[in-house]
Amino acid sequence: MKPNGSHILVFPYPAQGHMIPLLDLSHLLALQGLSITILVTPKNLPLLQPLLSTCPSIQTLVLPFPNYPSIPPGVENAKDMPGNSFSSMMHALGELYNPLHQWFEAHPSPPIAILSDFFLGWTHHLALQLGIPRVVFSPSGALMLCLIHRLWRDKPKRDADSDDPNFPISFPEIPNSPIYPWYQISSVFRSYKEGDPVSEFIKEGMRANVASWGTVVNTFGELEGMYVDHMKKVMGHPRVWAVGPLVPVGPSDRGGSSSIESDELLSWLDESKEGSVVYVCFGSLAVLNNRQMDALAEGLERSGARFLWCVKGATVGHVEGEYGVVPAGFEERVEGRGLVIKGWAPQVMILSHRSVGAFLTHCGWNSVLEAILAGVPMLTWPMGADQFVDARLLIEDMGVGVSVCEGADTVPDSAELARIVANSVGGSESMRIRARELKEAALSAVKEGGSSWKDLGGLVEELGALEAK
Repeated sequence: MKPNGSHILVFPYPAQGHMIPLLDLSHLLALQGLSITILVTPKNLPLLQPLLSTCPSIQTLVLPFPNYPSIPPGVENAKDMPGNSFSSMMHALGELYNPLHQWFEAHPSPPIAILSDFFLGWTHHLALQLGIPRVVFSPSGALMLCLIHRLWRDKPKRDADSDDPNFPISFPEIPNSPIYPWYQISSVFRSYKEGDPVSEFIKEGMRANVASWGTVVNTFGELEGMYVDHMKKVMGHPRVWAVGPLVPVGPSDRGGSSSIESDELLSWLDESKEGSVVYVCFGSLAVLNNRQMDALAEGLERSGARFLWCVKGATVGHVEGEYGVVPAGFEERVEGRGLVIKGWAPQVMILSHRSVGAFLTHCGWNSVLEAILAGVPMLTWPMGADQFVDARLLIEDMGVGVSVCEGADTVPDSAELARIVANSVGGSESMRIRARELKEAALSAVKEGGSSWKDLGGLVEELGALEAK
């Protein structure tokens, strides 16, 4: 069913891991005939250029980023802030409520629905005021979404006399009845302070996600079907669509500054044996301190494996010189066997190359799905957000991961890291077989007739039906 140009407002949260999959979904919806307007602030507009160049029918709404006391002037994306700044960014964007409402009121043909990130729960209240539905977009998986809904509904706490970071928080009503230690629970939730205006704003937004008209999740049935079904029970309706893995419809080169050109990387990978390279990357937000950098470098050097290591330097809030510094002499000692990329790396291209045999990752959901699509096993080092949940899913449920380290400040044992890295490209055939099986399941899900293909069609049909009312 073609929705005859139904107009939808898409509002991404300004962090790479949130924006990229929602932009990929926007492209798919535009190809299905929807009329799309994407809301961004000025400094995030360049991130839309790859999409706008391949899909010129998509419009943009550029609103000024609100002034906010704890966000430095000129910063408009989470990648330019410390990892604990999500609450500030969420609260700051709430100031766009009135400008956005005014835009709707003045528009000659305003959107019939809002599709917005789950960190923008306040858009549900705006949608209610406008008399239109709001659809939640989850860049995290369905299991994490189930956990978030339960956390903000029931607000479980540690015992009054306990500050134990390992205090267990149980989720008996969620499939498999998972239990997580307190330190692995979402930091946005753990930082909640009753009565604090920012905390209460975030709580209301998270609860508004459950009350919203529908939810789109970047996952697929073979990976998280039971959790998608649980979400439908929680929401009390069937409008939960698993449409992943979301990938670029056109070229996958996202751009960005890098110390090594893509052609040079490709040539180096082409010279490597099949499955011999370990790719190391911790996403767009995580910055390792120098003790972690030293231990990781020593582990890679001692492993004897070929590797590509993508390094992110210090950002606002990091002490210059104490974070993200590659040890002196390291690159010279591993020359020919290892490459260090400073800045951005073409991750999809790297993971899909035949020479890559393992991925040392922070387990951000985009990275997880990209590795699954490439059929590459993962060495897990979760650091925060949904990453602990993702890592356990990979290791215990899917059998495509092995733990290397965990925690944002933990310094890995370099000898153990060296052993795991060496084994990842020299052994563990069962994990590679399972990774290939999961790859085939992911590819089948997005092909015509697959579960995600059908869910995408269901989403488009429901949105088209809104226009008809």
